[in-house]
Amino acid sequence: MTNLRKSNRPTRWFQFRASPPNATVVLLGIAVWSIFFAIWEAASLGGMLSDLLMPSPHHVLTTLINLLSRTDFLWDITASVTRILVSFLAACLIAVPLGIAMGAFGTMEAFWNPFVAAWRYLPAPAFIPVLLMWFGTGEGPKLALLFIGVVFFLITLVMDYTKQVRGEFIETAMTLGASRWQILWTVVVPAVLPNVVVAMRQMLAVSWTYLVIAEIVASTDGIGAMMMRARRFLHTDEILAGVIVIGALGLMFDMLFRWLHRLMFPYIGEQSR
Repeated sequence: MTNLRKSNRPTRWFQFRASPPNATVVLLGIAVWSIFFAIWEAASLGGMLSDLLMPSPHHVLTTLINLLSRTDFLWDITASVTRILVSFLAACLIAVPLGIAMGAFGTMEAFWNPFVAAWRYLPAPAFIPVLLMWFGTGEGPKLALLFIGVVFFLITLVMDYTKQVRGEFIETAMTLGASRWQILWTVVVPAVLPNVVVAMRQMLAVSWTYLVIAEIVASTDGIGAMMMRARRFLHTDEILAGVIVIGALGLMFDMLFRWLHRLMFPYIGEQSR
């Protein structure tokens, strides 16, 4: 009878830590964007926004379709995605093993953390003049800027997640006679790997936020370079179209990481992510 009463209760919209059904999640996501674009369109039609500085959504959408039909813009997208992937892969190759080592061994944290912590508070764009002097105007400064903007934060995240590995696992392995190397590879790494993927997904989003800054540095290709060219001629619709493309690409990579997380760690529930 108690279960019957609970099942007959109306579903509440605001429940603590309760996830709505997938269909509701999709509908709510569509609703918030529909409201946003409706308000934007209404403001444009009502004359509250300047067509030069803030064109209407349908104008931006038309421009986006035209850009996607051009080969040069597709090459810009390819160049931007390549820069993101190369710089992010380089950051992961350094940050993941170093972060795990710092989280697992106190001596590693004591040695590296003062250096890493200091770099986290330095704004990556401030290094643009130095990077230009070091690497010239080619791909070097762009990749270096994207690398610096991600690697130190990723190290810290991985280190913190490694520290959260339950001590009982390590103590049990030590009791069974496992060596430090065996404990690291058979206990610590498998336990922290799901959270490492989460940290990588979080920092990949940060990498996309640095893309436009990296590509305004003497760049002739890339989405950011296209947006800077559009700024010179006051083509605000092309700038906003570029913003939409960056947002869409970032969302696609985020969804890819979520899918990989579910594929690699099916034993972890959605709530833990």
